[in-house]
Amino acid sequence: MNMKIDPTNILKEHALKHTKQRVRVLEEIALDTVAISQPELEKKLGKEIDRVTLYRILNIYEDKGILHRIMDMNGTANYAICSSSCSADHHHDEHIHFNCTTCNKIYCLDVAVPHSTMPKGFTAKTVNTTAYGTCEKCNLEVKKN
Repeated sequence: MNMKIDPTNILKEHALKHTKQRVRVLEEIALDTVAISQPELEKKLGKEIDRVTLYRILNIYEDKGILHRIMDMNGTANYAICSSSCSADHHHDEHIHFNCTTCNKIYCLDVAVPHSTMPKGFTAKTVNTTAYGTCEKCNLEVKKN
């Protein structure tokens, strides 16, 4: 993440109505280099957006291929901006997610998920892999101490 995005253009490209709340959610998610959970978004947005509206926005964004959802080791949904190749029909953000067991942050790594062939009768719409361990920042903190 931590990318320059144009929320207005994203909403237009996905035929979504431009609202202040929808723009704010995209802006907030794009600010950091890690995926963000709904509870974290609620804290950051404060009274700007109520929980139900935020939940609906996140679901719409996921359905349209704007965001992808990553479950952390505690079962909490975290969200990250999808690559430009995602669509409502298929999420192409098939990369490895890294869940740090020290700081609990989730990173989208530029590492492809290994290709696998589905058994006859199975159709995979998306594939994801989550690696668990210690992130670069936490590893540096351990070395300092």
